[in-house]
Amino acid sequence: MLKIAHSPIFCHAVPDGHRFPMAKYRLLPERLLADGIIRADDIFAPQLLSADEILTTHTAEYWHKLETQALSAKEARAIGLPMSPELVLRERYICHATYECALYAKQYGISLSTSGGTHHAFADRGEGFCVMNDICVASNLLLKRNQAKRILIVDLDVHQGNGNAAIMADNPAVFVFSMHGEKNYPYHKPKSDLDIALADDTGDDEYLEILSNTLPKIIAEFTPDMIFYQSGVDVLAVDKLGKLSLTLDGCYQRDEIVLTMAHQLGIPVAVVMGGGYAPDIDVIVQAHMGVFGVARSLIG
Repeated sequence: MLKIAHSPIFCHAVPDGHRFPMAKYRLLPERLLADGIIRADDIFAPQLLSADEILTTHTAEYWHKLETQALSAKEARAIGLPMSPELVLRERYICHATYECALYAKQYGISLSTSGGTHHAFADRGEGFCVMNDICVASNLLLKRNQAKRILIVDLDVHQGNGNAAIMADNPAVFVFSMHGEKNYPYHKPKSDLDIALADDTGDDEYLEILSNTLPKIIAEFTPDMIFYQSGVDVLAVDKLGKLSLTLDGCYQRDEIVLTMAHQLGIPVAVVMGGGYAPDIDVIVQAHMGVFGVARSLIG
């Protein structure tokens, strides 16, 4: 069974015309349904993340600022999104969706959210279009509730997950692997457990070879019982904010490597979307659809 987290609130909270591409969150499930990759009964509406759950990862001071809309102008600029109660509500649903996907992955092998991947949010602040860190929240909830013991974060967004690296820096139960553009945002990159920084214009062959050689070694040495996969499509050559040169086919092969390996080893994997900023929204949506297609082919 394939379980897909989606809520209408994923599609809103940022005004039309903003450089953050909100339309993909509406178009992605529509196209997946239209193409028969997912069915209506695959979709579930996530619950709202509670304040106590937020505080497993984010500081009380930061949560208070979010709840009361008290971020300074500087703090809001670092996030890059117009702050509103609706945006904070959206982030709470996104975080809990990622956690629920992990629980469904434990049941069925793979589960996916049509949002998530807010890996630039730190414990005490947000930045880079990220308000709260969904993967870190979900990881901390799983560990606290004894629902996982060793978690691997596979972050293949073009931007290093600086929030993931900082939040999980001293947590031996979580291994953060980030493969990203060397000369791209964020310009200060806290150390992950493993960072692979790629040169500008890295293409399919080199990228896929590095991933194919690296991921099995991490899994063999760390032996995770849960994987979070950040499947950002800003690795495409056409992306406005990426500097790599993957094709659509290369992006699909990347997703296939990660999901197939996890599936063959019996490791649950929860997938979140991450970034995608191609000028053509149809290209963004098409690229994101690939990981759903791989998941459907593996688990039916």
